[in-house]
Amino acid sequence: MIKDTSGQDRALQPAHTGLLTRPQWIGIGSGIAVVGLLFGAVYAWGLAERSVDIERLRIAKVQRGTLISDVAVDGRIVAAMSRTLYAPAAGTVSLLTEPGKAVKGGDLLATLDSPELRSELDRELAMLEQQEALVAKGRIQAEKQRLLAAKNADEADLTLSAAKREHERTIRACEVGALTRVECMKIVDDLRAAEIRGTHARADAELEGKNVDFDLASSIKNLDRQKVVVAELRRRVESLNLRAPIDGLVGTLSIVDRAQASLNAPLITIVDLSRLEVELSVAEIYAEDIGLGMAASIDLGNNDAEGTVVAIAPEVVANQVLVRVRFAGGQPDGLRQNQRVRGRILLSQKDDVLTLARGPFLEAHGARYVYRVVDGIATRNPVAIGTTSVTAVEITEGLKAGDEVVIAGSENFENAERVRIND
Repeated sequence: MIKDTSGQDRALQPAHTGLLTRPQWIGIGSGIAVVGLLFGAVYAWGLAERSVDIERLRIAKVQRGTLISDVAVDGRIVAAMSRTLYAPAAGTVSLLTEPGKAVKGGDLLATLDSPELRSELDRELAMLEQQEALVAKGRIQAEKQRLLAAKNADEADLTLSAAKREHERTIRACEVGALTRVECMKIVDDLRAAEIRGTHARADAELEGKNVDFDLASSIKNLDRQKVVVAELRRRVESLNLRAPIDGLVGTLSIVDRAQASLNAPLITIVDLSRLEVELSVAEIYAEDIGLGMAASIDLGNNDAEGTVVAIAPEVVANQVLVRVRFAGGQPDGLRQNQRVRGRILLSQKDDVLTLARGPFLEAHGARYVYRVVDGIATRNPVAIGTTSVTAVEITEGLKAGDEVVIAGSENFENAERVRIND
């Protein structure tokens, strides 16, 4: 058997042609890319004006979703129905109750001693008695004048009757010529005069009756007016006994026992704890956005309660507007008068908008720009802010969904254009 020459063979390297193979090109390209990235990172880090540790920052992502615009406010629990008793006159107050005491409508709570008012009542009572005496005297005087007028009328009638009889007798005498013509004419005149006196007497009696009726009516009117004055003073004196206007609890005593109270000074407040509401203080800038019927959420500490805006104060006091909220679905248990609470009023709701968690960046940069974070570098980025809420803000321009933004701690950047964030 003849052996082959494989034992004498040896491997030879291919001749160098000066061209790179595909794997070599891929390796070189990858190296250049890595070098470029490193150079870009080093260049970017070199351009950063400041550096801040990430522990001092809070970063959030821009998201697309629903934004509920609301305003967070402070408030207190108040009685939907409360009554304050005021001093009806100046005087000394004697308290008969204490704060927190349950009372029923009509219960006596305090008395007020007013010597001036009682003296005025006594004076008007004396005048009332005087008016009653004048009316009684007027009735007697009117009756006397009526009787006198009737007497005069009766006497005139009697004189007329006598004149008529004399006239009849004289006429017969004149017919037979027993009397002169002058005497006959005189008898006729006497009859005529008696008739005139009778007519006038009856008219005078009628007028005198009307006159005395008018005088008596005037006296009665004065008496009635005086009765009204006395009744009002008696009411005012009775009002010195301060009684509970409603069922409830004694809330506030605005005066101490045996103290001097001025006219119309507040004394006692009665609250109806079965009907409580929430009084919220809203900043003036939100007043125009709030309307009746808006939903509200009240933080009571242990739980939240829903409510509805039922009243808005028409005036601004210390840059605040008072808003009254009524509980929906029944009043929660355990509420106290003047209990401090926090609340949120729902202003509007927007769907499918860009939102960003709310943070100090709004106040730090005047809502004009934010710091967007890319590869560890925070760059100042102009933005436009739309609707704001307690927890988030609407981004209308300058950012897109997924962008990372420094929402807290950017006040340490001192308005630098670029800031390096250290891990």
